[in-house]
Amino acid sequence: MSLLQHTGPSTFYAELAELPLPVSADFVGGDAPRVTYTIRDHERNITRSLTKTFPGGFGSDHQITSHDSSEVMAFRTSPSKSRQAVLREVADGTSTKRFVEIWAGIQIEASLDVTKYHDAFHTDDFTSSLSFSPSETSLLYTAEAIIGDDNASDDPYPKFRYTPHFGELSRGKKAPTIFLFRWTRSTAFTKATKQDMLLVALSLAQPTQAPVLFGQATFATEDIIYTSGHEHTKDGRLLGIKWCFNRPMGIWEIKLPESATVQGTPFGAKMSCNALKLTPSERSCRSPRVLYDNNQTPTKLFWFSNPVGGPHASCVSLESRDLTTGTNKVLVDTVMEPTPETDFPGLYPNYNMPYSPFLRRGDHTYIVLHSLWRSRATILFIDTESGAISDETKMRDGEPLYNWDLHATDDKTHFICSRSTPTTPHEVLLGYFDEHDNLNWKVLDKPMISFATENALRDLTASIIPIGARPPTETIVIQSKKASTRPGPKSICVTIPHGGPHISTTTSFYPATAALALEGYTISLPNYTGSMGFGEKYIQKLVGHCGTMEVQDVVESVNELIRLGISEHGRQVVQGASYGGFIAAHLIGQYPTLFNAAVMRNPITSFGELASDILDCAYTEFGLQFTPDSLMTPATFQRMFEASPIAHVDNVRAPVLLLIGEDDLRVGPAQGLRFYHALKGRERRVEMLWFKGEMHLLNGIEAARVSLEAGRDWFKNLGQNPAD
Repeated sequence: MSLLQHTGPSTFYAELAELPLPVSADFVGGDAPRVTYTIRDHERNITRSLTKTFPGGFGSDHQITSHDSSEVMAFRTSPSKSRQAVLREVADGTSTKRFVEIWAGIQIEASLDVTKYHDAFHTDDFTSSLSFSPSETSLLYTAEAIIGDDNASDDPYPKFRYTPHFGELSRGKKAPTIFLFRWTRSTAFTKATKQDMLLVALSLAQPTQAPVLFGQATFATEDIIYTSGHEHTKDGRLLGIKWCFNRPMGIWEIKLPESATVQGTPFGAKMSCNALKLTPSERSCRSPRVLYDNNQTPTKLFWFSNPVGGPHASCVSLESRDLTTGTNKVLVDTVMEPTPETDFPGLYPNYNMPYSPFLRRGDHTYIVLHSLWRSRATILFIDTESGAISDETKMRDGEPLYNWDLHATDDKTHFICSRSTPTTPHEVLLGYFDEHDNLNWKVLDKPMISFATENALRDLTASIIPIGARPPTETIVIQSKKASTRPGPKSICVTIPHGGPHISTTTSFYPATAALALEGYTISLPNYTGSMGFGEKYIQKLVGHCGTMEVQDVVESVNELIRLGISEHGRQVVQGASYGGFIAAHLIGQYPTLFNAAVMRNPITSFGELASDILDCAYTEFGLQFTPDSLMTPATFQRMFEASPIAHVDNVRAPVLLLIGEDDLRVGPAQGLRFYHALKGRERRVEMLWFKGEMHLLNGIEAARVSLEAGRDWFKNLGQNPAD
């Protein structure tokens, strides 16, 4: 009989996972905040989206909700807030039609069927573009170039020719291309005719030695744009980019030809442009943002920067370029270690800046970001002249452990954020300056939760526990107030080390984690050496010590909670995904009696055998140099083998549940499969769930729910019995 038996749906997970999650925002006509949410729909097994507009801003509680059409791939409000660009894909029988639309209020100003000029729109964080020109008569967007007509000739090779892609979530996508859509407004306020529109694909007048793939394009003037350019490695690779800040890419300036020279150009034709790379090859630069003065003259360009190579993520530098003098400077540099005076650990923001990151306060202009500061994200104001930083949502004693996300500013005095805690779902807030430039907050939106769930969440408490013997390690603990004071055995403690390794678990609300806590478990979420938000020194410190340093950090976090009386020996289980699965597998191999059971999702179990879109990570994290001619030599394999969990598989005693995504490109499914058979061959207790069509995150609606319930049932059945 299988050790994994379903005990029924999770009492709380579906409701918590279906709460609207704020993912983006902007300001629309009259500077009204508009927030876009995603909703996981378990009945239809899809993710839906909706928008809420708050027309009264901070002066009213009125809101308008609209359920977004699945046809809308992306939309953007113009700088004047009077127009909106929409990229739309419409099912047409067995094919798809694509349209670019410009709306002025409720009237369509221009619309073009672009189906035959390019393939799918790019809407990801890495290559997508959607930018109005200052005159609001041109639009930049990114789409897949059509590589050739399969029926154009009898040559079969183009159909099968290998083209590198960006890895996880990008397989099947074609090369990104920036398109320029231009239209002439009708003086009679009628829809622009096709004769009054232009669509061209931008290309370089002087091709580079290796192709550069452009994205993230933004207008500065009518004829100058700034964009990020992704570069191939010498051996022809495009290294996986999801969760990676160290890829060869730079900021480019592209000059468009004069308008007169492109009139009459056929739709979809290539337009040659002069281009100049503005950043050095040793820096990985992205997310260009243009600052305008009060006369709408572009004055400065800002972007994020990390070293090329090395750890996949690291402390971010904020850099700028004076568009008058053409000089670059580092506005906020890498912080190796926080100082006692400020405790500032450096910048650890999202991959991109918000589309509109600027805010005016008195005589100062700021870039507003959320950034990791140890185990939580906080809102930072960064002076665009001096680089001075202020923490505007600093955590004070006795306050909730709010984790903050910035979504948008109005480029003036208002901005939209969301916040949550491990036990409080996301709420949306409007930040604004009053007439005295004081910062004020108004809660715009809170989720509606059933009384039973709300009451259950009130019983949970969250705290951050420093692990004094292994600084700067700390762990976020979620536990039941009632259970923690009840006599008898302590609740089973689930230790969940994060993946990466260079990311962090924050005090944000995670439905699956909260649901597990509501099932009666104590949850420990350690941020070990190598986690982001603690200073670059600690990211670099892990390199060359994977499989030992972070494993010992996590073990000490378990011991510390036992010393504090939060948990106890014999009631410990572990769960981990990706690199967190690597740690979990190490823990049950190196410390075979510490944990009663383990659950691993797409774990790395043998780095030397890793098939991955970020193969360089396997070398870098073990202190090995990755170059275009790197080979897996016997010596390299031996080093990786000895530092991998597979080296300790003979010692494993805890029963193991593996959750594997069949289409995972980040950690190939063979990693979990080999570990499964290695345990089976040693007559260990192991089971595996295999998710077809799922990738690294296992975040499909059904896969996420089944994964949560499987982990719960595994621990329910086996978590109370010490490993044999």
